[in-house]
Amino acid sequence: MNRRAAREKALQALFQIDVSQIETEDALQHAFDEEEVDSFARGLVTGTINHLEEIDELIKPHLVKWKLERLANVDRGILRLASYEMKYEKEIPVSVSIDEAIELAKAFGDDHSSRFVNGVLSNIKKDIETI
Repeated sequence: MNRRAAREKALQALFQIDVSQIETEDALQHAFDEEEVDSFARGLVTGTINHLEEIDELIKPHLVKWKLERLANVDRGILRLASYEMKYEKEIPVSVSIDEAIELAKAFGDDHSSRFVNGVLSNIKKDIETI
């Protein structure tokens, strides 16, 4: 499985965890259906969940006129996934994480999601680079 497909599955699992409050492993199994769970996707999901509080605090200052809990569930999931990847997956260039998040937003979000995700993640990138 390529990384883009793994990110899609990871987003699906994070969405289920966020909306349905199900366990991480159950969400992964559901997202992958009969397939074996991809290790990259598993790492993204478990990493995001394990660092969720810190990731949310990284995102919140960049939500102009929005609250994290009021975002569309899919946009919130994309921001969390990409923020985790940008901050903790050092072997992946930040620009790749942002580009992949924009593609997820185009595929799963509404008409404005990709621009919104791009703007928030671009600002988070600045924060991460100054740390």
